[in-house]
Amino acid sequence: MVTLATKAEFGDYQVNAAMGLSKYVGMNPRECAAKIAEAILPKIGDCMGEPEIAGPGFINLRFTNDYLTSAAQAMAEDAAGRLAQPTVSNPQKIVVDYSSPNIAKEMHVGHLRSTIIGDTLSNMLEFVGHDVVRLNHVGDWGTQFGMLVEHLRDEYPAALTLETSQDVELGDLVLLYKAAKKRFDWDEDFKKRAREGVVKLQAGNEEELAAWKALCAASRVEYQKIYDTLNIKNLTERGESFYNPYLNEVVEDLEGQGLAVQSEGATAVFLDGYANKDGSPMPMLIRKSDGGFNYATTDLAAIRQRVLMAGEDGGEKADRVLYVTDSGQAQHFNMVFSAAELAGYVPESSTLEHVPFGLVQGEDGKKFATRSGDTVRLKDLLDESVRIASEDLRSRPENQSIDDDKIDKVARIVGVGAVKYADLSMNRESNYKFSYERMLSLNGNTAPYMLYAYARICGIIRKASEQDSTDKINWPEASTIVITDNAELELIRNLVRLPDVLKEVERELYTNRMCEYLFETTQKFSKFYESCSVNNAETPEIKASRLTICTATASTIRLLLTLLGIEVVERL
Repeated sequence: MVTLATKAEFGDYQVNAAMGLSKYVGMNPRECAAKIAEAILPKIGDCMGEPEIAGPGFINLRFTNDYLTSAAQAMAEDAAGRLAQPTVSNPQKIVVDYSSPNIAKEMHVGHLRSTIIGDTLSNMLEFVGHDVVRLNHVGDWGTQFGMLVEHLRDEYPAALTLETSQDVELGDLVLLYKAAKKRFDWDEDFKKRAREGVVKLQAGNEEELAAWKALCAASRVEYQKIYDTLNIKNLTERGESFYNPYLNEVVEDLEGQGLAVQSEGATAVFLDGYANKDGSPMPMLIRKSDGGFNYATTDLAAIRQRVLMAGEDGGEKADRVLYVTDSGQAQHFNMVFSAAELAGYVPESSTLEHVPFGLVQGEDGKKFATRSGDTVRLKDLLDESVRIASEDLRSRPENQSIDDDKIDKVARIVGVGAVKYADLSMNRESNYKFSYERMLSLNGNTAPYMLYAYARICGIIRKASEQDSTDKINWPEASTIVITDNAELELIRNLVRLPDVLKEVERELYTNRMCEYLFETTQKFSKFYESCSVNNAETPEIKASRLTICTATASTIRLLLTLLGIEVVERL
């Protein structure tokens, strides 16, 4: 077997011919490597030098300086666009299911990871050329709505009339939910009414539907405020209620195929390899004994709609479906995916992928919560980060003459960006400890560091190209790049790795790879700037060359931050 591995620190490649292949062809590893090198030499063109045999059978392939400099120059020439990055040759229809708050409940820190990981992956997949459908699978259906509707009947009767329901001010939805839940837990008459209300809602009763629509509308207003703060766009709401008409059909289909059977009055699917702690087969319920449906039923209906059904039937006919949820739901999705494949809902051309993530913890390693033990509201978390960033900006002597509006704008970008970047820079499957101090630090792999690095390079470009002091930078015309120092070469080698990094994230769906690449880029730029003066370059040609390298670097940082959903400012 021949493997190709990137030597990331050099931007070169190494073929390992010693691993397995030499045994099959009856050659020693170095002899085998020589044959491979001879075969690939005509195919590598001008981008790489002649292959070198090293060690026990490795083939080293090194990009030529001409290739590297021309690639970096092309990036600078397209600084205001795509940085000369290619799009995929086989674009796919990709559904990304993320965020998914619950109606009548406030978005909390638990929704943060799903929202920003899903958004970043969607941004990146769109950038490389795929057709991405961003779906918000909100919790807008289920037994809790009977409870809420009956509470509205008593407290806000106008909400039960279609003509007036949209004009009812429901106030704090969290307090409304808690009040309804308290009545449900302690008032048997209310509990009975609530359960009957669910049946009426599912049957399409006008009063129940009017109240439900009022709850959904009020909730949308609240979580849209969070999406606006997080710069989340183009997210299409398609809640659990959307799939309600398909649920009976799914159950009947699974029963007809012999995959679903009766179990203790309920309908369940039993899958090989899943057992309870006592060793008994683990059921995946798709219809409860009272006739209600489960999350598994909704998810199976969603798979059919997203993968099998074409646009004219209201579906996506997706090639790839990503579910961005916490790792605690891994078993659920494994079972649902297995059942969907057994039922024939997933053609060979399509894939279903769970994109799991870990928990956000407090600095003590425990559940991230308020002092009273409540879940931290996402709004409060973001507001606090912006407040800290604002205080820091206002405390700096160099900012004393800047007007408040500009400080507020920059504080919002830095504060929100810090929260997002701290999360996205972690391996998503790991738990991480939430720390304002660490995420707002100007040192290390943080959003403030990246934002200041970008603004700093913009300042260098602005000065070297003799631009005025306006905030909006004009990218200078790219020039031929001339290598005069190893620091230039190292930075360029890193810059031209961008398509490989994006391809890796497209394949493996880990956003932290983008952040690691960003940090490496800024580090290599610092070494370049220490070794290579731009304004005081030896000749005009070298100055223009280094200015082009600065442009390619700044535009790379801007692009990656934009894909991460983080706004940039060109002056801080």
